[in-house]
Amino acid sequence: MLSETVISKGYQTVVPAKIRKAHKIIPGDVLEWIDTEKGIIVQPRKKRTLKDIIGLVKADGDAVESKKQAQKGHK
Repeated sequence: MLSETVISKGYQTVVPAKIRKAHKIIPGDVLEWIDTEKGIIVQPRKKRTLKDIIGLVKADGDAVESKKQAQKGHK
């Protein structure tokens, strides 16, 4: 799906409606911009809910490491 947007004077842009709907992007989600040799990859990172993070921290685990993994989107 090809979509285009224009960059404003303030370097802002809008996520096209077709893309927002197809990927269920909502306010609070983050767009990650990845610079590669072939170009730029933009991918959404969904906002985490309590339901998403239940069970991530183990009783005998490292809470700091669990938090880092959760922030990276890993379960």
